[in-house]
Amino acid sequence: MHIEDMDANGESIEELKGLRISSLDEEEEESKEEYMNEVDDDEDEVLVTLGFVQKPKNNRELLRQVFPSKAGGVPAWLDPESLPSGKSCFCDICGKPLQFLLQIYAPISEKDYAFHRTLFVFMCPYMTCLLRDQHEQWKREPEIPSRSVKVFRCQLSRTNAFYKYESPKYDGSDEPLGVGATLCAWCGTWKGNEKCSTCKTAHYCSKEHQVMHWRGGHKPECQKLRAIKSLKDNNIDGRSSLYEMPQEVASKTLWPEFKIEEDYECDFSGSDTDEHSMSLVTTQATDKSSKSTFDCFEGDDEKISAAIFQERIARAPEQILRYSRDERAEPLWPTSSGRPSRSDIPKCSYCCGRMTFEFQILPQLLYFFGVKNEADSLDWATIVVHTCADSCEDSVSYKEEFAWVQLNS
Repeated sequence: MHIEDMDANGESIEELKGLRISSLDEEEEESKEEYMNEVDDDEDEVLVTLGFVQKPKNNRELLRQVFPSKAGGVPAWLDPESLPSGKSCFCDICGKPLQFLLQIYAPISEKDYAFHRTLFVFMCPYMTCLLRDQHEQWKREPEIPSRSVKVFRCQLSRTNAFYKYESPKYDGSDEPLGVGATLCAWCGTWKGNEKCSTCKTAHYCSKEHQVMHWRGGHKPECQKLRAIKSLKDNNIDGRSSLYEMPQEVASKTLWPEFKIEEDYECDFSGSDTDEHSMSLVTTQATDKSSKSTFDCFEGDDEKISAAIFQERIARAPEQILRYSRDERAEPLWPTSSGRPSRSDIPKCSYCCGRMTFEFQILPQLLYFFGVKNEADSLDWATIVVHTCADSCEDSVSYKEEFAWVQLNS
């Protein structure tokens, strides 16, 4: 999860931070002005759904046939066959396979082809790559996008090849229709296009994960797996089932797995938070007189942004996600710098339509993942996901959307 202070090109994290800051263009001033106008609006009219993580009672709650929202562990692919492939699976900066961050089940009832709809977020766990990502995301219409955070949208009609027409049994006892693609034995995330030449049982998404698995314990198990495969090929135990249980994953470096529960922000007053919960929100001194917090920071955009952010987050400090498809919804920005202008958000690469804000991921998730607060640890202020406003239909099963990452100043 952590990296050395120098990246492969010999550049330090501090140098990369400088690169990020220097990449901001003049339109950031326009963004700041837009933001200050936005905060005067009555945001309570926009319905915002908050996401909270909790440990599942059992693994069946996270099976793909119950359409879960989840964080950490491995993805519960909506379309289990036509997974993202090629360069989509890798960090464009370091070239290593991306790690699963979270997925949100977000169907659109008025669109038949999006009756089932899930958004998947992946990222490189190395901070140097995230810092370089900042420089890349400011490039408009790059010939070859180079990102370390990627988002994929998958949607299916109610009648499809993978799930029953009826509503699922949320205890996970339903059997899915068919078996999905063989996944990497190391990360359990991407399609295993390569296989171990000895046991021919273990599949891998990359040579790197094959080597890591071999060093991590596959070597002594290889012959045993070869024998088990022989038994299955000959169907000696007489059993055959399409029932899918979560795949056992060899990697010990995946983020811990959680179920994401949802609640409306309007249900929280912010008055019942305890000391532990408040520790998840960075606190700043506030004026306890009749003067408002914002009046105290008059003329200081950064402090006003931080105060607005903290005030909203304090209503439910353990939230890790904020979601709204309301066309008026806007991200809640922790800082005024590093915010995109409208022209920084690209058009949908499939229909060339407008992309709009759908949800944002908060840094509290790192706390639940157990990421240490160290100089080279993965960190962000917020990750804001923009998706095709029309959630367009296309022959591609997993359509890549756009993530804007704001880092702490």
